[in-house]
Amino acid sequence: MPVTSTASHPTSLKLPAELKAQLEMDAQNAGVSLHAFMLQTLAESTRRTRLKESFARDATTALDNMKSTGLGHELGAVKTYFAAMKNHRKGLQPKPHNLQPTRLG
Repeated sequence: MPVTSTASHPTSLKLPAELKAQLEMDAQNAGVSLHAFMLQTLAESTRRTRLKESFARDATTALDNMKSTGLGHELGAVKTYFAAMKNHRKGLQPKPHNLQPTRLG
């Protein structure tokens, strides 16, 4: 994930020698400078953190919705749907119909 910003703010990191050596090796293997590699690594870590936060919010919202409406999806139906989607993506079957929530409980 390239970092594109017009403003930069200098910072310094005191890295343990072993970690710095590993980073330098990884940067060299990736064909980029150590600086570029560290920027990419930090940006990717930040992106993953935001995705995890978003997933947790979405999961909480879905659970609250299920509790308030009593509607949801049975685990077996979800497994069957995703197995069918996997086969669809491989071109082995047509796309399955979207799951419809059912009353749980």
